[in-house]
Amino acid sequence: MNRFAILILLAGVLSLTSCYKLDTEPYSQVSANTFWQNEDQALAGVLGVYNDLKKENTFGLQFSYDCLTDIGLGYDPPGLGDVISGTFTDRTALVVDRWQAGYDLIQRSNHAIGQIQQMTSIDEQTKNVFIGELRFLRALMYFQLTNLFGELPLYDESVDLNKDFSNLANPRSSLADVQQFILADLDFAIANLPVSYDDKHYGRVTKGAAYALRGKVYLYAKEWKSAIQDFEEIVYNKSNSYGYTLATNYASLFTMEDDQSAEMIFAIQNMGGTGFSYGMPMAFYMGTRSTFGSDWNNVLPSTRFADSYENKDGSPFDWDAYFPNYNEDNAVKKSAMMATQNNGTLTQVPDTAKLRQIYANRDPRMNQTLIVPYSYYLGWNANAEREMQLVLATGVNENFGQIRNNRGWLTYVWRKFVPEGNLKGSLTDRAHTPINFPLIRLADVLLMLSEAYNEDGQLTNAITELNKVRARSSMPGLNSGAPFLAVTSKTEMQERISHERKIELAAEGWRYFDLKRWNQLSDVSTGFIEKSIMGDNLVTRGYQSRHKLWPIPGAERELNPNLTQNEGW
Repeated sequence: MNRFAILILLAGVLSLTSCYKLDTEPYSQVSANTFWQNEDQALAGVLGVYNDLKKENTFGLQFSYDCLTDIGLGYDPPGLGDVISGTFTDRTALVVDRWQAGYDLIQRSNHAIGQIQQMTSIDEQTKNVFIGELRFLRALMYFQLTNLFGELPLYDESVDLNKDFSNLANPRSSLADVQQFILADLDFAIANLPVSYDDKHYGRVTKGAAYALRGKVYLYAKEWKSAIQDFEEIVYNKSNSYGYTLATNYASLFTMEDDQSAEMIFAIQNMGGTGFSYGMPMAFYMGTRSTFGSDWNNVLPSTRFADSYENKDGSPFDWDAYFPNYNEDNAVKKSAMMATQNNGTLTQVPDTAKLRQIYANRDPRMNQTLIVPYSYYLGWNANAEREMQLVLATGVNENFGQIRNNRGWLTYVWRKFVPEGNLKGSLTDRAHTPINFPLIRLADVLLMLSEAYNEDGQLTNAITELNKVRARSSMPGLNSGAPFLAVTSKTEMQERISHERKIELAAEGWRYFDLKRWNQLSDVSTGFIEKSIMGDNLVTRGYQSRHKLWPIPGAERELNPNLTQNEGW
């Protein structure tokens, strides 16, 4: 069966919107008299909710949350610039839009659940699979919203939007009640979803995905034993044969090469090509002016993140070991890294052989995640593929075969998720990159299991799970011999887990939520100035303690006076 089968089904769904208006406002009020009559229509309704995942204000810009951490930086709304600078308010568009889009998805889920529950044309098992998918999606969205905003008003399928749309006035429920609501949804999903689907329906939510998300909810709530139980279920195939394994090649997971990998537990299914613009904007916002469509690199990796990659032997990296006084002296940085050019002709070049050796001696994930200085990337220029080089100089231009940063900043840029060329014709729209985007994958689960073990006092088990992730990228395991790999305490292991999650999950958007729940967001943010590779100041972070939770949008509080505001706002 074609690998895009489920997306072709979705394309068919979306092409029908003129008939049944699945994407209309408010919240997709689809009449049961003209729809929800048979199994095909029920599936179409469910797939319409899946499609909401890739919208920019639900999970379509998930990668941008890294800009709020030590991993990345941004400078405008797609890069969360207002949050970085600390100037956002309860009226800022991205705050309002995140809330609204999240509840749009929830209400579409609720509508579909309510309609499917009333259908008599499909059997109960099939009906419960559809409802299980929808309850997973609803739980996922509530989980994301509560991690942004804290306490939330809860609405389920009992809400009749045709009657109640203008009268949604629930107060915010406690965090404990929101958690119980999410867990109830996931309990139902686990009980009713299959372990797998046939190839035609690849990408739909499975029982394993529901276990993984429930384990994550428990982990965030510090319920370590419950988290361990759920993660062990799918890692060690306790009740079923889930078949999840780590991909052999880390980099392949973030291209079209291996986006049906057995490592993917739940991923947003993206599609491209002429007439199939159903992707996410990785090219648009993570790519540079040298990427297909001439893009904007609104989302960038930080220099301090690049410098945090270990050496291949697992020892800490230090520029001073190669260029004395590099870390403190910007003149040394420029001498080591900067080139000069005249209309594309390099007139002065640093020791690129030495630089290549330095970067080659790092954790392999560095060169698979970032485009590093003087390395190459298959870009797009003059409507054709072209080999591009990241040259650190003024006046770089894609017409010279160089990677151009839209801001003119001398920084690292993303390789992970950024398409090469036009993906052999699959990429026709820079806003719709046809690379699947993982929301849950096995490496993430292994690291969460490691964390739960560590917090539960099982240090040896914690090291075992984390070492599996390192081994995939040929990095030496903890406690494998060298003194700098030794871990003997819970606190030391917490630091190792933090580092490993940062490196492994970079550009997947989870670092922000990790740092928030670890109460470490201030440590990497307050007053910090992000710098270029040359040490130039780029972005000053304006983090304040109240920013740990975003404000409840003012317009929502005006519509619903029962909504209280978060502390400090």
